[in-house]
Amino acid sequence: MKVLPTLAGLSLAVSSLALPTSDHVVHERRTVTHSRWEKTGPVNETEPIMVRIGLTQSNLDRAYQYLMDVSDSVSPNYGKFWTPEQVASTFAPSNETVAAVRKWLNGAGVENSRLSQTKHSGWIAFNATAQEVEGLFHTQYYHYHDRTSGVKTIATHEYHIPQSIQQHIDYIKPGVLLPPASKKRSKRRPRMQKAPQPSVNATSLATCDQAITPACIAALYQIPPSDSTVSANNSLGVFEEGSMYSQEDLNLFFGNFTPWIPQGTKPQPAFIDGGTAPAPVEDAGTESNLDFQLAYPIVYPQTLTLYQTDDKFYGASTIVDGLFNTFLDALDGSYCTYCAYGECGDDPKYDPTYPDKFSGGYTGQLMCGTYKPTNVISISYGGQEYDLPAYYQQRQCNEFLKLGLQGTSVLIASGDDGVAGPLGDDNTNGCLGDGSVFSPTWPNSCPYITNVGATKVYPGQTVADPESAVYDPPGHPYFSEFASGGGFSNIYGIPDYQAAAVAEYFKSHNPSYPYYEGQSNMGKNGGVYNRLGRGYPDIAANGDNIAMFSEGQNFLEGGTSASTPIFASIINRIVEKRLAAGKGALGFLNPVLYRNAHALNDITNGTNPGCGSDGFSTAPGWDPVTGLGTPNFPKLLDVFMNLP
Repeated sequence: MKVLPTLAGLSLAVSSLALPTSDHVVHERRTVTHSRWEKTGPVNETEPIMVRIGLTQSNLDRAYQYLMDVSDSVSPNYGKFWTPEQVASTFAPSNETVAAVRKWLNGAGVENSRLSQTKHSGWIAFNATAQEVEGLFHTQYYHYHDRTSGVKTIATHEYHIPQSIQQHIDYIKPGVLLPPASKKRSKRRPRMQKAPQPSVNATSLATCDQAITPACIAALYQIPPSDSTVSANNSLGVFEEGSMYSQEDLNLFFGNFTPWIPQGTKPQPAFIDGGTAPAPVEDAGTESNLDFQLAYPIVYPQTLTLYQTDDKFYGASTIVDGLFNTFLDALDGSYCTYCAYGECGDDPKYDPTYPDKFSGGYTGQLMCGTYKPTNVISISYGGQEYDLPAYYQQRQCNEFLKLGLQGTSVLIASGDDGVAGPLGDDNTNGCLGDGSVFSPTWPNSCPYITNVGATKVYPGQTVADPESAVYDPPGHPYFSEFASGGGFSNIYGIPDYQAAAVAEYFKSHNPSYPYYEGQSNMGKNGGVYNRLGRGYPDIAANGDNIAMFSEGQNFLEGGTSASTPIFASIINRIVEKRLAAGKGALGFLNPVLYRNAHALNDITNGTNPGCGSDGFSTAPGWDPVTGLGTPNFPKLLDVFMNLP
């Protein structure tokens, strides 16, 4: 029997008019209802309802095993990545599942002519009256009204299905679920206030403690000059939403810091659902400018591919709360209708819907499977686990797994608020519970992506000295506090590839804070972090005092937004070497990185404050501030070149 977790408030009884027969069992039940939801009355029996039956996906229980089989260097199948067709067919519902559910519906009077099914068999849908649906599921539906947002919906307390087909059904909508409260958030990094800087010597390493230039980055991580010839099939993918680069800013950066990159060099466009770029210089986005100005000096003459996602309305954080789903749709056509964890396709509450109803919006259909994923993708956006329902995040996390199966390396910025979230997220200090519980970031806690934290060259230090975890108090130099995001998930457990490293951290460098075990125990006994959660970040790179141009001006900028394109660019350079040697892409990086921590520069100084605490501390080996450390290009190249 599948029973949903408690949500909060009052319960209702199933109508005596729809009592289950002996072969029916409860499939989902809501035990309580949040007090903000008001039950306003039963639905009219003639009211039309669109029913969606999410079919049980095949092999989800083996997904992690599949990923490790092609990602772990000790596996005989390392690097033998799957095709998109293999991925779609492996996880699609079985023919047995489809046939069983259709047979049940036909027998209950829902003819095949009324049934529609998605291309990849994720769900079966049909229109019916409320009376038909209540009879089919032996339940009664009610209208609900959200006193806070004004949202209206229909739902039931519990519903029943025949026990013989229960294994074939994941969930049914409308069902027991009432949408959670909408939590607006910042979707962009960096969130630091730009700080004007003096003139910087582009080639000197003497001032890297004041401003990080491409020369400083190359020296820090021993990055050699790029080869003059590159593969046409190895463009570095960069995700953007809302923020648009300015060609004028790129040209100013090239002219001042990288004269070997020709003026007018620009990313290849892969515009998704109405995304556009570049922007006029006065409208330039700091995030997008920063990504390209950090990546180009490392990868050029390799190209960059810009995944500019969503039109100007949905690109704004005030329009929707979700992120990444329309981007993932464009990379994988099956994801548009993929069902998992009670979520089927994009979520109309959180994600953009196309055609866009807003004047001037994108009027085309949702783009599904339009672009082939690049070998490496850099993402400097995100939010907090608290922002979105777990089912939304888990379905998305599975898609990152599927990209790894196909050979794509996904690197994501770990956040800029230390162990907290942005100010005002849940609490005024961005923390959970009573304001003392640490707030993990999303999608960073997903175990199938590589998280990148931030480091800094502190005043008086040089590129020859070990870096430290980044920490800038409020006003020094940015308006808001900046610390490398890190901690432990409340949704996902510790993955096998990380287990030994996390265990060693707890054994030898145990944090002094009380902890809880599992999300259901959050805050119990004063605990401020989940001892059983997936730890992040995995790695780090420099993310402070970055010299850049935006809106035609020279600035210093900071954020894990800077760390991510740096590390992603290095990985893309290594993929280039592998391709030249007749080898393939790298896919999911973490299993190899955790087996080869010696190939990274261990960071052992600094913390990531937040929630009224000093946060976690760096330590020898992995830590939840800077992960395994920063890149050492020669060592990483040696590790990956010696793999099949």
